[in-house]
Amino acid sequence: MNPRLDKLQPYPFARLQSLFDGVQAPPDKTPIRLSIGEPQHAPPPFVLDEMANSLPRLAQYPTTAGTAELRSACAQWLQRRFQPARVDAQSQVLPVNGTREALFAFAQAMVDPAADALVMSPNPFYQIYEGAALMAGATPRFINCEADSGLPAFDQVSAAEWARCQLLYICTPGNPTGAVLSLQALQQLVRLAREYDFIIASDECYTEIYPHENDPPPGLLQACAAMGDDSYSHCVVFHSLSKRSNLPGLRSGFVAGDADVLAAFLQYRTYHGCAMPGHHQAASIAAWSDEAHVRANRDAYREKFSAVIAQLGDALPLQPPAAGFYLWPQTPVSDTQFARDLYASENVVVLPGRYLARECDGRNPGADRVRMALVAPLQECVEAAARIAAFLERG
Repeated sequence: MNPRLDKLQPYPFARLQSLFDGVQAPPDKTPIRLSIGEPQHAPPPFVLDEMANSLPRLAQYPTTAGTAELRSACAQWLQRRFQPARVDAQSQVLPVNGTREALFAFAQAMVDPAADALVMSPNPFYQIYEGAALMAGATPRFINCEADSGLPAFDQVSAAEWARCQLLYICTPGNPTGAVLSLQALQQLVRLAREYDFIIASDECYTEIYPHENDPPPGLLQACAAMGDDSYSHCVVFHSLSKRSNLPGLRSGFVAGDADVLAAFLQYRTYHGCAMPGHHQAASIAAWSDEAHVRANRDAYREKFSAVIAQLGDALPLQPPAAGFYLWPQTPVSDTQFARDLYASENVVVLPGRYLARECDGRNPGADRVRMALVAPLQECVEAAARIAAFLERG
């Protein structure tokens, strides 16, 4: 048995289940789960139609690199969305079965376990980053997010640590903070990556959910292109249809960027055996080629944020996120007590922030916050907010 498995910590939702052990939620209240970031808006019908029409492709083995048509659709979307980025569909795009699988596998292919390697990530963070680092034989180095901005304090990383870094995971917009790295901040990270020779893996799966239609979050490839570089040296981005197009069950995304890095990752994946099924590829082409359903999706999230924040009023201090679909409020008591008592009183499930972070520099930056995912339908989110307000008013 691989001894590195013993280093993996329980997943946040397993810890949440343990927190609720022995607690009986009120049976007269319908359960509302704000704990998991699983989009519940309807998938685009035209994408489902394309998948159904492409089922005969099940008779063929798909290739690991995907079809030229899918790579082209992904590259064209990147170019439309992150101008002035220019992307070569043949060498700079690789389809993957969702970003979760790819983010984990990427570290296995990129990290040299013989070296004294660090894999860095924000803190709080998506737990896949930590597991990927540990299973690749590296040491995780967490970078605490600032309480006010929600952004990682990269200036707290020493030159010696940057020199040991082999891979830096970033998440912009952030999970769970919703914070967005500016173009300038991204460019500074690019300069650091090239100076110290590490790879940046930018998880951008929330990038299409933002409050102002004319102010989309920037991306890592966009930052490179603005520096006059379209080789995207040391840089890769991860994009997904799960949040953008309400297709979490499709398990469809792509990685794009540095052609040399992607060539190595493709070689790894050829042995890994993770080609995207042909009918999923056809559906993905349809989704990446359309923006109308994505704009409608943003409108739905804007409506929910407005309604939930108005419903909670002064009961809970709330700041709408810069992007993404999470609220990340401070709690009047410990985050675990808040989550347990809310479940026991109102049958509403939220995720304690400490479960999304690790103790670092003497503190857990997720403590005394909870993550609320506004993924349910509007009326269900409003009902959850009303129950939370009533819970808080009772003290």
